[in-house]
Amino acid sequence: MMENYEDYSDQRSLSLDDASSADESPHDIELSLESSVDATPYIGQRFVTHDAAYEFYSEFAKRCGFSIRRHRTEGKDGVGKGLTRRYFVCHRAGNTPIKASSESKPQRNRKSSRCGCQAYMRISKNMDSGVAEWRVTGFTNHHNHELLQPNQVRFLPAYRTISETDKNRIFMFAKTGISVQQMMRLMELEKCVEPGYLPFTEKDVRNLLQALKKIDQDDDSVDLLRMCRNIKDKDPNFRFEYTLDVNERLENIAWSYASSILSYDIFGDAVVFDTTHRLTSFDMPLGIWVGMNNYGTPCFFACVLLREENTRSFSWALKAFLGFMNGKPPRTILTDQNVSLKDAIEMEMPRTKHALCIWFIVAKFPSWFNAVLGERYNEWKNEFYRLYNMEMIEDFELGWGSMVNSFGLHTNRHISNLFALRTHWALPYLRDHFLAGMTTTGPSKSINAFIQRFLSAQTRLAHFVEQAAVAIDFKDQAGEQQIMQQNLQNILLKTGAPMEAHAASVLTPYAFCKLQDELVLAAHYASFMLEEGYFLVRHHTEMEGGHKVIWNSQQGNISCGCRQFEFSGILCRHALRVLSAMNCFQIPEPYLPIRWCRYYNTVPSKTLQGGLSDYSDQVQALQSMVSNLITESSKSKERLDLATEQVSVLLSRIREHPTSAQR
Repeated sequence: MMENYEDYSDQRSLSLDDASSADESPHDIELSLESSVDATPYIGQRFVTHDAAYEFYSEFAKRCGFSIRRHRTEGKDGVGKGLTRRYFVCHRAGNTPIKASSESKPQRNRKSSRCGCQAYMRISKNMDSGVAEWRVTGFTNHHNHELLQPNQVRFLPAYRTISETDKNRIFMFAKTGISVQQMMRLMELEKCVEPGYLPFTEKDVRNLLQALKKIDQDDDSVDLLRMCRNIKDKDPNFRFEYTLDVNERLENIAWSYASSILSYDIFGDAVVFDTTHRLTSFDMPLGIWVGMNNYGTPCFFACVLLREENTRSFSWALKAFLGFMNGKPPRTILTDQNVSLKDAIEMEMPRTKHALCIWFIVAKFPSWFNAVLGERYNEWKNEFYRLYNMEMIEDFELGWGSMVNSFGLHTNRHISNLFALRTHWALPYLRDHFLAGMTTTGPSKSINAFIQRFLSAQTRLAHFVEQAAVAIDFKDQAGEQQIMQQNLQNILLKTGAPMEAHAASVLTPYAFCKLQDELVLAAHYASFMLEEGYFLVRHHTEMEGGHKVIWNSQQGNISCGCRQFEFSGILCRHALRVLSAMNCFQIPEPYLPIRWCRYYNTVPSKTLQGGLSDYSDQVQALQSMVSNLITESSKSKERLDLATEQVSVLLSRIREHPTSAQR
């Protein structure tokens, strides 16, 4: 290419105008900017070193609106000879060579910025005075492309630099877990510059952190495994699993704590597996298993870090989780919309109902539908929620078709995908499956806040396991404080019905409030016996329709077509109305699930040995007996006094026994 750059070494007195015109072609586009004479390279200009010449030309190029690069060197081998000539060219000089195609390695086909620009500066080494110096022997500032404005030229790679001070600040910010975007805003404030005017971009920061991650990855992985082993040495009930790749580097790792495993045995019927986050400091997908305890607060079950988000990795994570939990799968698992995770759940948890978290779906609505629907977006969103909360599948599907027609969404791919996955997220299809109320706004917000606790204090990967434990302990303490406050509250009975007083004595305040709401609403419904054991219940203002309720008085079983109990573990207003009409003064025991009873206010001893399921069965049996004890004792003051006296004696005897006995 350099044959096009003519040699002016013999034209010592050639002026700048002459040198510029020597290479000029009628077809060239001359877009040079005005510059002062002393800041513009000229033939004969002298520099002490070739680096000084490069810096001078680089500053000139920056003012003009382009950048430069070192191109070609010339010289002779031998003593005292070495490098004798250098060329500096515009960053758009030359043309991109065509790469040989390879079937095994796909080409990226990125557009090149090179366009054959002829602007250059040539310097030659001179020894006439006995002292080595470099002189400009060729220069032209003619460009065949547009030059950038001052506010644009700073984005060229040659002028984007991160100083050592800024690197240290970035590394410090990275350890706190904040995003790159937040780093940029903080540094703009610190340097008092306008947004976007730092000498580097977000991409430069991401590249820097990526390079740091590659350097520290192996050491961090070793530290993480060492940390897990140290915790295991201190607490034999701590569990972790990991895999290494072919290069013996950490690939996946999952862990759980003894208290989490015990919590899962009680509250692991419905689980959220959140895989929507990444561990910023290590750039690894993070998965967290979370549930809901009897007081309506989130409880941590396990955590996993994965190298990749594919079916193989998710399958390994689910196997590790089941291993921690003694092979006991949840009844229902809620996740984000991830095809690979969906396939893994079908393989590893075939008997578990897989549902999609509605709050993950709704969070994407603005980007999916705001521009499409415009002013009708809020109207459509209200209609979506109405359909989502329907009870009957037939009504949902009929209403969905009407919604699509009304808003003209026949060709919208997001609407099509949502309908195709409706059995995984729409309540009419999920009411037969227990979800512990985690689809409602309150629990979903508390679960998200709990997960954010993990993400808000990230440092190095090895410290994350310890921080997770701190987050759990903090949450346990906060939960215990909340439980104490709730227990101290005077439960306000609103209906005066014996069923309400019975439920208040057994259920936690969280669960009781939900049942109490249904009891209050039950008074607004009428019940009609269709035949023995079959009832129709409908609102007193309605003349048709209603819900069918089946009541077997001999077996104490009741069911309603709305399926609220199956879905949440709380009896519905329709069933409660029938129980009231049939002179039932207590909630039947099968409809006071142990997982909502107030006796699970603390996790049992953290000593975890074999036979956990048997131990849990004994605990549940004891809770059932205690529930019956309270029910029977509350029927008279004499019974209550006797129960209080006997329980006090029993409690004293139990406290005398050691707590280190094997289960």
